[in-house]
Amino acid sequence: MSKTELLSRNRVILCHFDDYSHALLFPRWAHGMLWPQALPEGAEPMATPVAEPAGHEAVTLKQIVVEDTGLNPDELTTTDDFQAWFQTPDGPLRVHLLRFTTPDAPKPAITALGGTFKALSELRGGAMAELLLLREAFRLVGGGPS
Repeated sequence: MSKTELLSRNRVILCHFDDYSHALLFPRWAHGMLWPQALPEGAEPMATPVAEPAGHEAVTLKQIVVEDTGLNPDELTTTDDFQAWFQTPDGPLRVHLLRFTTPDAPKPAITALGGTFKALSELRGGAMAELLLLREAFRLVGGGPS
């Protein structure tokens, strides 16, 4: 499967959690909060498939994100507990959660990619589906209430 096909079937939420201050930050891009683009028109939440369809593997997607962005793979970890799936006109789409493990948020790297780190409270006004995904990421990573 080509990189273009994989990116059309997957999206990524990047985040940074500061263990000391408990601040959780997400990059905001010109198109929204998901990398490399927003959810497609008509995307509807769906149940997690019993068997993961080909083309949605977290390890493969992390490699593609690293190749496309130049981010350090040793500074990113996959949050496997995050399972968000959408039905789209082109088939299932998975949203993955990658967390930066650095002591500080890699703001220069995200800025170079056209993004800006923001706290969840600063992202109001974004697409509701994306905000709900970020809230779930916050609950998993930051230990907030469900």
